[in-house]
Amino acid sequence: MTKKKEGTAGRRVRREFSPEFKAEAVRMIGERRALGVSLIQLGQELDVRPDQLRAWVRRAREAGTGGPLPTESTEQEVRRLRREVAVLRQEQAFAKKVAVYFAKESR
Repeated sequence: MTKKKEGTAGRRVRREFSPEFKAEAVRMIGERRALGVSLIQLGQELDVRPDQLRAWVRRAREAGTGGPLPTESTEQEVRRLRREVAVLRQEQAFAKKVAVYFAKESR
């Protein structure tokens, strides 16, 4: 169990990162995500929460200085699309059942 860094009155000390560190982290994300490394793994390596890394990438995109953006590998894209297809098939099957139910009701 890690010890929380605490300041005065038991409150947690907020860490600050330099703009250079953030830019380097965004660059690493672009490179490493293409190789299939997750944000969680990168966050552990850099000792930064994954949601913070996502925020830095989002800000870099908005500013137009993001460089190579993190992309999905082909395998990740296929997995995501297969999950999406499964959900759509379930929704379609449900819609058919609802249509049959209401068709019986109107007779």
